[in-house]
Amino acid sequence: MIEVAEVSFRYDGAKPVLRRISLEVHEGERIAILGPNGSGKTTFARCLNGLLIPTEGQVLVDGFSPLQHPYEVRRRVGMAFQNPDSQIVSAVVEREVAFGLENLGVPTSEMRHRVAEALERFGLSGRRLHPPHRLSGGEKGRLILASLWAMRPRYLVLDEPTSLLDPEGRREVREAIDELAREGVAVLWITQYPEEALWADRVLVFFGGELVADAPPGKVLDDPERLARWGLRAPFPILLNHRLRSLGLPLPPWTPTLR
Repeated sequence: MIEVAEVSFRYDGAKPVLRRISLEVHEGERIAILGPNGSGKTTFARCLNGLLIPTEGQVLVDGFSPLQHPYEVRRRVGMAFQNPDSQIVSAVVEREVAFGLENLGVPTSEMRHRVAEALERFGLSGRRLHPPHRLSGGEKGRLILASLWAMRPRYLVLDEPTSLLDPEGRREVREAIDELAREGVAVLWITQYPEEALWADRVLVFFGGELVADAPPGKVLDDPERLARWGLRAPFPILLNHRLRSLGLPLPPWTPTLR
C-alpha cells in the first residue's frame, strides 16, 4: 500500500504546489488523475516514487520512506513520463527491456527470462530486435510498460501515457493497464482525456494544489458544471446524457455501466 499523509510541496520557497494531500493506493487499483495545468498532478506523481520529497507530510510505500529507503521505493514504484522517446535509452527493443534489470543487478539467466516474458506479455516478441524508433506510438508505450513490468513493480505511475498517441495507440495502452491491474499491479495515470477516467476504479482531481475529489468515476464525472469550475470538461457520454435530458427525453442519469 502507498500511504500519502498530509503531503505538501513547494519549489524553492514559492507558494505550495501541493497542499495537505492524504490518500491511500491499494493493490490492483486503476486510478485516473485529472486536473488543469499547474494543479499539482505531476508534482504529486513524482512524490510517490521519491523523485521529489514532500516539504511537509510523508509518503510511505509498503512501509518504506523515499527519503530513507529510496532504492526500495523506486524498486516498487515504476514511473513512465509523457514522451516515450525521452525515456528510451537503448538501440534495440530487447536491450531496452533489459536496461532496468541490469541496474537492479538481476542475474543474466533471470534477466533473459524476464525480458522474453515481458516482450511476450506486451505483444512485442516480434519486435525484439527492432530499433525502438521504428515502433509505432502505441508500441513505444507498450515498450515502456514492458520495461517497467520486467522489474516487477507493485505500483506504476504514468504521466500522460496516451497524450501523444492516436486512438489505436491509446486503446493499446488502456488494454495493457487493465491487464496489469488484473495481475495486482496498482496503476495511476495522469490524463488530459476525461473519457479515459471512465474506466478507472477511482478518479483523483487536483485543483489549485488541492485534492478536490477522490471517488469512483460515476461520482466525480457526473456533473459538467462542477467539472467546469475545476477547469475540466465532462466526458462526451455525460455531456450527451445531460443535453438529451435537458431537451425532455426520459433518460435516467448517466451511470458508468460500460467501462
